[in-house]
Amino acid sequence: MKLLVTGATGKFGTKVVETLLKTVPANQLAVSVRNPEKAEQLRTRGIEVRQGDFDHPETLDTAFAGIDRLLIISADGDNETRIRQHANAVAAAERAGVNFIAYTSVTNAQESKNLFAPTHKATEQAILKTGISYSFLRNNWYLENEIPSIQGVLAGAPWVTSAGNGKVGWAIQQDYAEAAATVLSGKGHENTIYELSGKSLTQEEFVSVLGSVLDKEVSVQHVDDATYASIMKNADIPDFVISILVDIQKSIRESTLDFESNDFEKLLGRPAKPLKEALFQIVNGITQKK
Repeated sequence: MKLLVTGATGKFGTKVVETLLKTVPANQLAVSVRNPEKAEQLRTRGIEVRQGDFDHPETLDTAFAGIDRLLIISADGDNETRIRQHANAVAAAERAGVNFIAYTSVTNAQESKNLFAPTHKATEQAILKTGISYSFLRNNWYLENEIPSIQGVLAGAPWVTSAGNGKVGWAIQQDYAEAAATVLSGKGHENTIYELSGKSLTQEEFVSVLGSVLDKEVSVQHVDDATYASIMKNADIPDFVISILVDIQKSIRESTLDFESNDFEKLLGRPAKPLKEALFQIVNGITQKK
């Protein structure tokens, strides 16, 4: 049985591979990466490193050859680019005769109005059309996505948001990675969908927990989208990033990430790490880098 993880040198992919190594022999693992030089450390640990580029399907034919179970970690970029890249990966998996595809999707992908949903909706549908057994890992929001805002709070800024009363099911990236590793290496996950989410909270509820971790009062500054964009611009954030951040706030405001389930417990035997504990970990990571 040969398992392969795409994007294995990214922050999420690295966590998945490290988790897999706890239970799977290194010689049963392969990774597909755009730049094999960045995966040299994995090669020295006995993992097969293959070159695979979602923009060059011919490289994926080689990367996926002889693979039984594949984890496609969603790529970065705009929806149009990602839809094309993921379609290339799915088609290559079908050509290679892969028996199982796990894919990192987004909450409620087929019905969601989230700005990232078009990519995941299209990719899920592409996988379904192949007839290959699958598992869709519909991840809510990575707690690590909030690191820039947490850094701002540590520097004395308020928590700025235009997300209104929208709720988010934050969970730490490691929990999502452990779920992915469990599905890729385990049995009984064929043709499944897992909605992976922490407890659904508003911005105020989140910031209240953050304040208890920092042992200080953190104010929440509610603004409209235009004001939010202006504040981000004053923080020297590039314009193309600002538009994405504004759309994220809008997606949260429209409750696209307000989704709770017990699927973490199904996969890990426990719920997602409690937010306070996870935030302690995040904050410690930030302060140790200073």
